[in-house]
Amino acid sequence: MDTAESSTATPLLQAPGEDRHGALALVNTEFRRPSGPYDGLGDAESATAWLNDRGLVPPGVPLDARQLDRLLALRRSLRELLDAHLDGASPVPAALSTLNGALAAAPAVHEIRWEDSGPVAAVCRPAGDPVGAALTALAEDGVELLTGAPSGRLSTCGAPGCTRLFIRNHGARRWCSDRCGNRVRAARHYGDHRSARDRSA
Repeated sequence: MDTAESSTATPLLQAPGEDRHGALALVNTEFRRPSGPYDGLGDAESATAWLNDRGLVPPGVPLDARQLDRLLALRRSLRELLDAHLDGASPVPAALSTLNGALAAAPAVHEIRWEDSGPVAAVCRPAGDPVGAALTALAEDGVELLTGAPSGRLSTCGAPGCTRLFIRNHGARRWCSDRCGNRVRAARHYGDHRSARDRSA
């Protein structure tokens, strides 16, 4: 049975779009690559570090087991929904239910703040549940990926064995990273040379 690699196994470069979309980055914390399955949220400590690094929860707010389960459930539902979107299929109802539950957990409250420069629109979330607020923010970003401008540019990596998702920043992009693109090109080059040798033998 495959054992998922931890987030410390090999540093991963961000796939295009992860810098702007936390939901995409969340989905890409679990995927398959040629060396085997990868899970960057294997325990509460790594999940806490991931949320901290993304600025979704303040430092010193650890996840407990129940919160980790909620984060992983949201990740599974987002992957199901994004895959269904890419395949032109209908997702399982449970995936929609999980996403909608996360959306309702800590909805944003819009308010006006008066600063030195004048009135400023601000978005606030309940302070008592920072992890719930982080999950809601990720769910809201997932809605943007599914229904907003990025939805038409969402793609699965075209490299054999890699299942990461990314947002195409130009029409010809097929890989989630240069690493995957180089691997495909190297395999193609090797195959072409092998075919040439076989023909000349």
